[in-house]
Amino acid sequence: MQGPLHVRGSVVVPEAELAWRFSRSSGPGGQGVNTTDSRVELSFDLAHTTALGAALKARAAERLAARLVDGVVTVTASEHRSQLRNREAARERLAALLRDAIAPPPKRRRPTKPSKGSVERRLAAKKQRSDLKRLRRTED
Repeated sequence: MQGPLHVRGSVVVPEAELAWRFSRSSGPGGQGVNTTDSRVELSFDLAHTTALGAALKARAAERLAARLVDGVVTVTASEHRSQLRNREAARERLAALLRDAIAPPPKRRRPTKPSKGSVERRLAAKKQRSDLKRLRRTED
């Protein structure tokens, strides 16, 4: 579980750039809940990382702007009772967050026009519906 964080392909965040904090978690835990620090916070300094190139860093900073505090993104995990499972969950969550943030933008839609046949079918259907409604009308 320790070691570098594999985001995707050649993007790997070294363990030294990840900052961990532990605290007491709310929720289930029985008698041990008050003594174990099972809640995990994983922080990653996006502004000063060496794992991302300039272009990927800019893209990630733009997409994660709402989550960044002084250039640092933080994820928390407290859904499990054990600290180890929460650490794994936080690593997976940070990797997914970074993967989505550095993903290339989707291809632009190539504008197209409706085909001549589809336009004719649409107009014929409108005409047929119009005739049907016209025939239903009562003459005054």
